[in-house]
Amino acid sequence: MAGIPLVDLRAQHRQVADDVARGFARVLDSGCFILGPEVEAFEASFARFSDVRHCVGVANGTDALEIALRAAGIGQGDEVIVPVNSFIATALAVARAGAVPVLVDCDPDHLLIDVAQVRRKIGPRTRAVVPVHLYGQMAPMEELASLGLVLVEDAAQAQGATRRGRGPAAVAVAAATSFYPGKNLGAYGDAGALLTNDEAVARRARALRNYGSEAKYVHPETGFNSRLDPLQAVVLSAKLAHLARWNAERRDAARRYDALLAGVPGVVLPATLPGNEAVWHLYVVQVPRRDDVLAKLRAAGIEAGVHYPTPIHLQGAFRALGHRPGDFPVAEAAAARVLSLPIHPGITPAQQERVADALRTAIG
Repeated sequence: MAGIPLVDLRAQHRQVADDVARGFARVLDSGCFILGPEVEAFEASFARFSDVRHCVGVANGTDALEIALRAAGIGQGDEVIVPVNSFIATALAVARAGAVPVLVDCDPDHLLIDVAQVRRKIGPRTRAVVPVHLYGQMAPMEELASLGLVLVEDAAQAQGATRRGRGPAAVAVAAATSFYPGKNLGAYGDAGALLTNDEAVARRARALRNYGSEAKYVHPETGFNSRLDPLQAVVLSAKLAHLARWNAERRDAARRYDALLAGVPGVVLPATLPGNEAVWHLYVVQVPRRDDVLAKLRAAGIEAGVHYPTPIHLQGAFRALGHRPGDFPVAEAAAARVLSLPIHPGITPAQQERVADALRTAIG
């Protein structure tokens, strides 16, 4: 029996292959291989899709977050509050910007940043918060906005998500996203972007991605070589035309899992924060004996995953922050139990029934 992938990128490609081929031919014929009209067209389209004024395409999601922080004025010596339940790139971007990550736990119901802990961690050097929109739903932005700090969102898993009808960068100074291939909107390699309604932030971000330059050979500040590739822009433009429908298919799949797994002993289903319209980048349950369950699923041909097995404070890269096991108990407990089930546009009811049956058997 064929395996069930966590994400089916080949099926996505089949839907956009002709558009991508035509776009690649345009780029190759034009000879414009750095920035140019394909990048500008995608930036404009993704800004409209996201209901913001500006989109700045960059090389990857980590760069997008670092450049967003720098463009917002965050830098050396500033403290930036970050949730430990996230991919390490969230904290790495803060550190690369010269700031100090100050870590907080997640809430036990949604595994999103714990606002009460954010309040307690605010000190005289605190300048910003990086809320992470995890698994496809947004963090409680209105509560965070009330704290009076700079907000720069990690929206890599929330392309098309909304909170109370508003998407990333609606209340924050900027939002950064990744177009890693497995994202809801994925490139054919690394790519990223930042979104903002702030003209000054957008202008500085465009300079920072291009060696700190707004005019050729004029470099008033240290920048980066982090430009969205026009070939990736072609792919992203082709996929963007399908994104709303693909997100709707993910929502349908999530509802189907909810029904199939309701009442299964030991399985904790994902909860959606009231006011959120999620896009289900991941469908994350919590189960006992997770590693054993994961091994049994994989043996049955189910490509489940874990997001994330080790909270940021227990990663060697941030050992200098001085944290130990037990410092963030909610995230640590979740890290031992979370299990990402296959979800992607086009997953069939039969495939989801097979996943649910395999999960029941694995739990025993």
